Amino acid sequence: MPTEITPFIALAGGGLAIGVVAIITTLLRPEAPGNAVLAAALSAGFAAFSAITIAVEGVFPVVLNHTSNLWGVQVWWDLLFSLGIAFFLIAPRARAAGMNLPLWTVLILATASIGLLAMCARLFWLERAGAKA
Repeated sequence: MPTEITPFIALAGGGLAIGVVAIITTLLRPEAPGNAVLAAALSAGFAAFSAITIAVEGVFPVVLNHTSNLWGVQVWWDLLFSLGIAFFLIAPRARAAGMNLPLWTVLILATASIGLLAMCARLFWLERAGAKA
């Protein structure tokens, strides 16, 4: 058990705090529309963080993280389930907005949450533009 707060624990804890705030905000504001700018900013920010991580540590640690023990596989499966559920829930809205689902599917399979956030940004923008028309 670590006795000091390392930068990695701080990053993980910060992500947890932001995630909890986002979930509670969604719960408290069920009729709030999606925010295209926020989704795009999250996608770009996470892409930048991922690029830095790849530049510093390479790509192979991802494979090691998800195949070294049962927890790694569990986290991998959790990511896949979460992406699958999110895509299942967003696909009908994206289809209705005229989005190219095969293209977005490839992006999501290649980049996970980065692509999903970008897809949400595009969907929210299209829905808002359609509501104004």
